[in-house]
Amino acid sequence: MRILPALTRAAAVGAAAVLAAVTLTACGSDSAGEADNPYNLLQPGVLRAGTLTDAPPNVYLKDGKFTGFDNDLLVAAADKLGLRVEFVGTDFSGLLAQVNNRKFDVGSSSITITEARKKTVDFGNGYDFGYLGLNVPAGSTLSSFAELPGKRVVVVQGTVQDDYATTKGLDPVRVPDYNGALNQLKAGTADAWISPAEIGEKTAADSGGKIEVAAKELSPAPTAYAVAKGNDALREALNKALDEVIADGTWTRLSEQYYPGRAIPADFTPGSGNVTVPSAAPSAAS
Repeated sequence: MRILPALTRAAAVGAAAVLAAVTLTACGSDSAGEADNPYNLLQPGVLRAGTLTDAPPNVYLKDGKFTGFDNDLLVAAADKLGLRVEFVGTDFSGLLAQVNNRKFDVGSSSITITEARKKTVDFGNGYDFGYLGLNVPAGSTLSSFAELPGKRVVVVQGTVQDDYATTKGLDPVRVPDYNGALNQLKAGTADAWISPAEIGEKTAADSGGKIEVAAKELSPAPTAYAVAKGNDALREALNKALDEVIADGTWTRLSEQYYPGRAIPADFTPGSGNVTVPSAAPSAAS
């Protein structure tokens, strides 16, 4: 009868040893996981970025490759962190929610920082500025934003341009993407499109004279990459990498490439503001 308690005690000791070993192994796995994935990415070593396919020169798809100023800058910053970027196309109206729900690690789409958007995502340091553009069909008499009340105005849903139209009491027609806005103008079902000016200018230039830019005005806030709320490790790493690509001239080179001749506002400095933006190198023709 004394054998059974002895066996029971032995079994208990053995079970405890096994449990301790499992616990230590699990703890070791967590530490290893953190070391392998310090930025809390969906896949270690890969920065999954939600972006758009139809908004040149900022973000767009060309010959099967995601490119544009914002996306090329993100690739350069990610390279400083030893990360590969995987782009996935989406609609802007759902982008910020998808970032915060961790479908994407980051949102790259010339996203203007606003107080309302800060409730959904966290933003890195501003890396660019932008203008609101007023696109109209060729031959339109509209020449200023002040003339829009009473007109049929189209905007891309969820954008700063949507916010602008709403605050001005314009009751805009909302579409999911930039092609939808352009089609409204071409079809004559909208009098004007409030656009990101760079995208509006590119669209007008590619329209064969069917679309014109009537006016533009400086947007009140910078654009930045969006990350899920609370992912400070990724946000801070991107901020550091952004400063590095500003300092090494990549920001200036891409700015000249995608926005040739664009003047930079005197009060705008990309990144943390603690690094100097190199001047563009003189062209061969100068």
